[in-house]
Amino acid sequence: MTAPSLGDAMAADSTAVQPPASARALASYALLGMPLAMMALPVYVLVPKFYAEATGLVLTIIGSVLLGTRLLDAFIDPLLGAFVDAGKRRGAYTRPILISLPPLALGFALMFLPPAGMSAATATLWLAATLIAAYLGYSLATIAYQAWGAELANDDPGRARVTAWREGAGLIGVVIAAVVPYALGARSLIIVFAVALALALYPLLRHAPRPVPRATAAESNPWRSMLAPLATKRFRWLLAVFVVNGIAAAIPASLVLFFIADRLQLEAQSGLFLAMYFISGAASMPLWMKLAQRYSLHAVWLIGIVLSVAAFVWAYWLSSGDFVAYAAICVLSGAALGADLALPPALLARVIDANGHTGTRDGAYFGLWNLVNKLNLALAAGIALPVLEWQGYRPGAQDSTALAALAFGYAVLPCILKLGAGALLFAAWRGNRL
Repeated sequence: MTAPSLGDAMAADSTAVQPPASARALASYALLGMPLAMMALPVYVLVPKFYAEATGLVLTIIGSVLLGTRLLDAFIDPLLGAFVDAGKRRGAYTRPILISLPPLALGFALMFLPPAGMSAATATLWLAATLIAAYLGYSLATIAYQAWGAELANDDPGRARVTAWREGAGLIGVVIAAVVPYALGARSLIIVFAVALALALYPLLRHAPRPVPRATAAESNPWRSMLAPLATKRFRWLLAVFVVNGIAAAIPASLVLFFIADRLQLEAQSGLFLAMYFISGAASMPLWMKLAQRYSLHAVWLIGIVLSVAAFVWAYWLSSGDFVAYAAICVLSGAALGADLALPPALLARVIDANGHTGTRDGAYFGLWNLVNKLNLALAAGIALPVLEWQGYRPGAQDSTALAALAFGYAVLPCILKLGAGALLFAAWRGNRL
């Protein structure tokens, strides 16, 4: 793989200074994060249980469909990133976002409207087709949206401010997606999602801050442009940390509803627990943003990782009826979630700027970033669910061996991976590799 050329490095206009955005402008930008997050949560948390109950599909098939469609979607992301960069050279991030919305909305709606009486084969195809449509729209929108945000600040505190606003709005969407299905039914989420998407578009198009114009160079080889970030050491180190940390977060996301229902015997409180977790994450955003203004982004993220492990590992020892203890774990680990959401994208924006690619290859970076993120989530669902089933766990199981395997997979394994991610981050930080 060839390193970025001198012309590539010079393509970013180093004299371009992005003025600080007002709170109103950042809110207008951030609001789209709410419906996008409402799309993301149901796929990873609600869909496995919903399809198991609504269509009778076994966990192995559901996990395999999630893995297969996510792999297909993930490997398209770098191409979508190149498409976003090409569009940026023509002047805007809004065009790919608008293109993405029809498949996103249609796929999301039909995902939760499987026709009654379908055979297992038809239900599998229905799930796969709706996932592909929703994923495609979501991916294009997310890459363009994140690349846009990466250009809205020139320093680390400013980058953390942008990502905190965006991810904070996303957590509000997650809370809505966690509460609505339990309060009004899973299908009611379709209407709420459509309304949130419509309400987010107007302020985004009219009032969100725009990146300052930068000199850009035409890319003669889009394939090389798509993979150019991997030629830089900074990005490879950040990606390594992100991979390990992402898998650690994805495993409990895939297992949480099963853990609450079968290990804790508190299924009726599932929506409440999810709301506690994500509300705590949203409430913690100002704290992480303030810390990022005073300390290194690396140090602040490392603090979040350590706090996450310290809060979450205790879930392994919980048993039936432990409402208060699990609620405390949700609140404390949710507060640590804010660091996981706000700091990695801010560090990525920092890497893009350090590599001289701001305004020219932001889409390529976020295309690869999202590819890795989706692989993390796909591997968690596609491996954790079948392995648990192989060890004897089925939804509703009360066998002690099966429940012990569920608790280990949900609580202990993610903490081991989190500590590994923290060790990588510390090595990259102290070795000046990021």
